[in-house]
Amino acid sequence: MATLNADPLQLNLQVRFDDPDENLPPLPKAPVQPPHIGIEGYTLYMYTPCDGCELRLVDAGGYEVYSTIIPTSCTSLDLPTTFSGEYELQIIRGSFCFYTIVEL
Repeated sequence: MATLNADPLQLNLQVRFDDPDENLPPLPKAPVQPPHIGIEGYTLYMYTPCDGCELRLVDAGGYEVYSTIIPTSCTSLDLPTTFSGEYELQIIRGSFCFYTIVEL
């Protein structure tokens, strides 16, 4: 029996300040580089380290429905399979929020 291996979908992350009302550090001299991640089903794949970053799922109403800290040296992370529909996936690194919409 042959196995079919699909490549995870590469996610295109945008960047914004996590909380624009707080005292922000000075802007970096170089552009902020978002992490490179992919998704296949309910599994996220981290191609660049996201050690200690917070991962959030936010529903269409703007409510945070899931949050976790990405463990050190994590290369893949399983999201809860109880979620279904479109969510904003956020990765918080310092004062920056990297985000995109994902379909679960």
